[in-house]
Amino acid sequence: MAAGSQGSDGVERRGLMFVLSSPSGAGKTTLSRMLMKEVPDLQMSVSVTTRPMRPGEVEGKDYFFIDQKRFDEMAAKGDLLEWAPVFGKSYGTPRAPVETALAAGRDVLFDIDWQGTQQLREKAGPDVVSVFILPPSAADLEKRLHTRAQDSEEVIRGRMARASHEMSHWAEYDYIVVNQNVDDAFAEVQSILKAERLKRARRTGLTGFVRNLQRQLEK
Repeated sequence: MAAGSQGSDGVERRGLMFVLSSPSGAGKTTLSRMLMKEVPDLQMSVSVTTRPMRPGEVEGKDYFFIDQKRFDEMAAKGDLLEWAPVFGKSYGTPRAPVETALAAGRDVLFDIDWQGTQQLREKAGPDVVSVFILPPSAADLEKRLHTRAQDSEEVIRGRMARASHEMSHWAEYDYIVVNQNVDDAFAEVQSILKAERLKRARRTGLTGFVRNLQRQLEK
C-alpha cells in the first residue's frame, strides 16, 4: 500500500499471508513470479535454505543461502515462522520481515509446501490464505519437470513419487486451482487475492471510515 496501511479506497487494513503450494513442477513458482510482476502492493517472502544455489538464482531475492548450523540456530531461537526438510535440505521463513509487513498493511506471498503451510496456519491463523496448485495430469507434471532441466533423472523420479503424497493434503487449503493453462490459473489466483483483500475482518479502518460517513450524513 502506498502510505503505509491504506488501501486504494483509503480504508486501512492488515496485510495477509498469501500461500501458494503445489507439487514440484505444477506451477507455484511461475505463478508467484507472475503475481510479483503484475500485482501491486505485494512482497515476496524470501526463505532461507541450505540447498545449493541454482543457475540464475540471486542471493536475497530467490533465497538466503545458509549452512545447516546457521539454520538450526535460527529455528532454535524462534526466528523462523515455519521450516521443513525437503529432499534432504532445509527451508524456512524468517519471522521479522513478515510481521513488519502485515502490521504495515502489506501482503506477503509465500511459495512453500504443505508442511510450511500447516505451521503458518498454526501460528498465524486468520492472516493466512492458502491456495494449492494442481497439474492437469501426471503426464503433464512429468513433462514440466523435464522441460525445466534443473534436476537429474533420479531427482525427477523422486519428485514424481512425492507428488501423490503432497497432493493428499489438498483439502487443507482454502482454494484449489488446476493449472491447465498458466494464464487462466493466474487469473484465478489473482481473483482470490483481490477478494481476500476486501474481507471485512482485514479492513481494520472500516469502523472509523463508516463512523465518519455517518457523521457526514447527520450534519
